[in-house]
Parts: sequence; C-alpha cells; structure tokens
Amino acid sequence: MDKTICQLCKSKSSAAQKLSEAELCMLGENCAETYFQPGDIIIKQDAHSTNVAYLKSGLVKIHFDGTIKDKIIKITKAPAYLCLPSNFGDKINHFSATALEPTTVCFINVNMFKKLIYENGDFAYQIILDMSKNELQNFHNCLNNAQKQNIGKVADVILFFANTIYNSITFRLPVTREELAALAGITRESCSRIFTEFNNDKILEVNGRHIKILNEKLLRQISEKG
Repeated sequence: MDKTICQLCKSKSSAAQKLSEAELCMLGENCAETYFQPGDIIIKQDAHSTNVAYLKSGLVKIHFDGTIKDKIIKITKAPAYLCLPSNFGDKINHFSATALEPTTVCFINVNMFKKLIYENGDFAYQIILDMSKNELQNFHNCLNNAQKQNIGKVADVILFFANTIYNSITFRLPVTREELAALAGITRESCSRIFTEFNNDKILEVNGRHIKILNEKLLRQISEKG
C-alpha cells in the first residue's frame, strides 16, 4: 500500500472536492492506495469493515457470495465509493468487490471518514447524494428485472456496457458469459441463445468477449419494449 497526497489527486470524488486543504491533508494521512489485478478481491463479504474503499481507477463487480453461486449486484466504474452502506449500516461487509480490470483503490480509515461527515456539511451532503443516486439506480434495476423479458434484460446489459462503462459501440466484455447472465438475472443458456440471435440478426457482431453493436436503434427498441 502507498500513502497518498490527496491535495494533488486528479481523481477526487465530488465529496472530497468540498474539503479544505487541512482536511485533505488529514484524509491523505489516513488513506492508503492499493493496486489490484483482474480477479483480485478488493472487499470480502462477511469480513470486518474498517475502511472506506474509494475506486480511483478501474472497474469492479459488486457481488453477493451465495451458497450455490455468486449474484452480481452491479458493475462499478471509477471514480466511485464501494459498498458504503456496509461502512455505515453495519460493522461487516455485506458484499464482495472484485477487480475486473487493473484497478486502483484508496482505503480510508472509516473513523476519520465519519469525522469528516460530522464536521463538514458539504462533504456529508455529497456522500448522501451519491448513496441516494445508487439507491435509485438499484430500484430501477430491480423494476426492470421484474418487468422485462430475457431478451430485454440482455439488451439492457449490453447498452449499459456500451454507454455507461466504455462509451463505445465496440468493446470487450469484462465478464464471462455466465457472469453476464447473472448480471441480467437469467440463466447462462438463455443468455447464450439471445447472443446467438442478436448475432444472426445483425444486431451485434459477437466474437468471444468482443462485441460490436451493429444496430443500436433496434437494440434500444428491444430494451425499451422488453
């Protein structure tokens, strides 16, 4: 782990941008930067929560380790805080976070983080805003999963990676087909069948994990109509 100089960081969160020079200095003294490779566990479910994890760069999956198989909750792109509800709602981590790409995470002492919340209202407001946006996104994801058919769910996931994660119609999926199916809330077999249909219908060009969207308009229509 490397100590950080938060004042010079170009990847500050919207909350950290509300801190004074003295507060940023205190943040840096209680923060350590760690590098992770794809597949490395950043946060372990059921472990004691002693640090706030800030995703400085990279891409991670937030997942729940079930007795039979994992359930992917969401894919998170930097910059973002990871699993904040566990830091404030309990003393243990309720989810795991695993790197999908080369990733940098800043681990911040949770007691110092809470001190900043108590003492800096602007900082606290930005944290509340961030958690509220995540809660609304989780709500809409649950609603979509409940209302849409499998083909609409897969279209949603593809558009999410294209527009939110990579901002490109051409990209390499950072997850396996089984993980993508789990993210969409369907079986691997159904996911593979839909990918084959999209490929045959010239909606996508699929080559292993490499995806190219050929007909974004039709893909959006499938997503909207479910």
